[in-house]
Amino acid sequence: MVSVLGILMDVDVHQLRTFVAIAECGSFSGAARELGYTQSAVSQHIAALEASLGATLLERRPVALTVVGARLLEHARPLLLRFDAAKVDIARLNSAPPVTVSIGLSPLAMTRRTAEALQQATVHVLTREDVVAKVAAGKVDLGLIDGLTAPSDPLNLPDVGPFTAARVSEQPVTVALPKSHPLATRKGLRLSDLADAHWIDAPGTAIPLTQLRAATGTDAFHPALRYEGTDIHTLTTLIAAGKGLAILPPIGPELAFVPVTAPRVVHRVEVLYSSTVDGPAAALARALAG
Repeated sequence: MVSVLGILMDVDVHQLRTFVAIAECGSFSGAARELGYTQSAVSQHIAALEASLGATLLERRPVALTVVGARLLEHARPLLLRFDAAKVDIARLNSAPPVTVSIGLSPLAMTRRTAEALQQATVHVLTREDVVAKVAAGKVDLGLIDGLTAPSDPLNLPDVGPFTAARVSEQPVTVALPKSHPLATRKGLRLSDLADAHWIDAPGTAIPLTQLRAATGTDAFHPALRYEGTDIHTLTTLIAAGKGLAILPPIGPELAFVPVTAPRVVHRVEVLYSSTVDGPAAALARALAG
């Protein structure tokens, strides 16, 4: 049986990138704008890709993924990230390290020790997915990413290349809620007891509800409100106004933070970087992971 990798070895990377852009934009015209191509070029890319794979990937009217297209998309995104990562690694090996370090971090990943270690740096606040993607693509030198995990266990990160992920910090997990909330004076809370509470789904800032479901083995934790953004102040204001709960490390005096007693999990921050990173970026990575 021919492997997926064997089939994709003959695929033009530009065609694959065009396919992913159409899937994300939902149209050929949107992909053309995104990539800076003409719509005719986009159509030609997809026709050539379908001919190469011997399968229809997209329904045209309206534009929608076929079953084969949906499966290809699962492979295409990580393949493109790996391809970009390879280009970045090669470029780094052939150039001098930059003086200014570029860091991409998820909103809860900044620690006091990290802030004190920064010298000449540009800091970009990103979603967790974008931190990984931009490190892979070389858009940032280092990534700082946070998440929920068992004590001393690494974060479950996508495989985007030969990168190092090292622990920066681990903190207790707490439920953030208004100080006037009936549970605000508790010494501890079990996540399973809060499965049916009102939650704010804020995947770009708080611990995503999908991670709470995975940690408790349930399909509960349904959101009363969804916040699309990376601003922590906005999220804490929503919590203080009684719009829902969220899982956060203790980050300020305006809310009550009650420790999670079960399951046994922690809020972990890791630094993500390539072995080809050199100069000030490599020094900072070593300092943060030390």
